Amino acid sequence: MHVKVPMIDTRRIATAPGLVFDASIGGDDTAPLVLMLHGFGVSRYLWNAQVPALAEAGFFAAAPNQRGYAVDARPDPSDHASYRVDLLIRDALDIVATLGHADRRFHLVGHDWGASLAWQIADQHPERLGSLTILSRPHPLSFTRALNLPDGEQARRSRHHTTFLDPDAGPNILADDAKWLRTRLAANGVPPAAIEAHLSVIGNPPAMEAALAWYRARGVRHQPLGPTSVPTLFIWGDADDTVGRAAAEGTGEFIAAPYRFEVLPGVGHYAADQVPDRVNALLLEHLARHPA
Repeated sequence: MHVKVPMIDTRRIATAPGLVFDASIGGDDTAPLVLMLHGFGVSRYLWNAQVPALAEAGFFAAAPNQRGYAVDARPDPSDHASYRVDLLIRDALDIVATLGHADRRFHLVGHDWGASLAWQIADQHPERLGSLTILSRPHPLSFTRALNLPDGEQARRSRHHTTFLDPDAGPNILADDAKWLRTRLAANGVPPAAIEAHLSVIGNPPAMEAALAWYRARGVRHQPLGPTSVPTLFIWGDADDTVGRAAAEGTGEFIAAPYRFEVLPGVGHYAADQVPDRVNALLLEHLARHPA
């Protein structure tokens, strides 16, 4: 399935032997870079509304299919060590360098698993970032605290992390024409056309096993982080099925920089797909306030 969106080009970004990422690109290569990292169950097409909006606003936007989602950047999914967090972070920074911005600060946007990487990058390389924008994934310290609360709410919302470790998780997710994934995306307000676009990337066994390898490589280990020192925008929909209010509202306690927390009433886990215009407005305001 070819998804064509105005003002979006597709570029193949080769960062190393065996690692070629297909990316949605918009804008002038010399403009300030905005790198956007998607999460589980979706793809680079999550950012289809953001790439052209950023290009029109004078930015250089890049949204890659990440390791395992990109057909030509897919190590053997059974080799879980090939999907370690440090390698996923390196991919992001190598993509930035290959795009010609190795010596320039850039803006980083992440959703779900892409947001987990973004929090890590901001912690490890704060000097590289002009700003950080996070969708749906709380700061890891707030998330961990919420997981351990006695009410068990966040633990219940996150139980899929354990389910995804099961060897049959991939076939189960893709059974009956990917019924589980289609149902979850639709319940979170993802439009039908966007669901089809994401399934064109992840709706096959090799891609799904690679996506699940992100969870299997991580297991129960968590990278230690400190407070985030990069100007941060955190966007959370209060109908998100995987992130509860305690984890979301607690994030601000772990930001040692200018911070904006934006709650989107009635919005689910995939705000960029569900309310793209609102996400665009918030993102552009944030970037204007914190130039790279």
